[in-house]
Amino acid sequence: MAGRAPARPAPAAAVHSVSAATAALLGLVGLGALLHEPVLIPPLAASAALVHCAPALPLAQPRSVVVGHLLGAAAGYAVGAAASGSAWAAALAAGVTLALTTLARTPHSPACATAVVIVLQAPAPGRFVPSSWAPRSCSS
Repeated sequence: MAGRAPARPAPAAAVHSVSAATAALLGLVGLGALLHEPVLIPPLAASAALVHCAPALPLAQPRSVVVGHLLGAAAGYAVGAAASGSAWAAALAAGVTLALTTLARTPHSPACATAVVIVLQAPAPGRFVPSSWAPRSCSS
């Protein structure tokens, strides 16, 4: 019946989901410590919740998670470059991300939040693609 809450998971399944999501988030914090850059952003916490608590949803599929966040980041940087870091621009970036993820058949709602974070916080792109991961030029 529509409108009813989902069935309560078995205690072991709930503990597994929560433990796995928490471990993934702690892993992002550890990676950030190694890189000396923050890697854990709020949209990734939402992604972890979707992936570990509702893995059958289209929103939780690996393709949607990865491509969705990449499209959200691209939209955030594009809108941020074209407009100021206002709430209006952030809302536009979220809408553009929703359109892009819909067209790419990679629905992932936390990706819209990635676009918002980028517009409002204006992080350097190197924070999302750390310089230690970037290809080095031959002259270096």
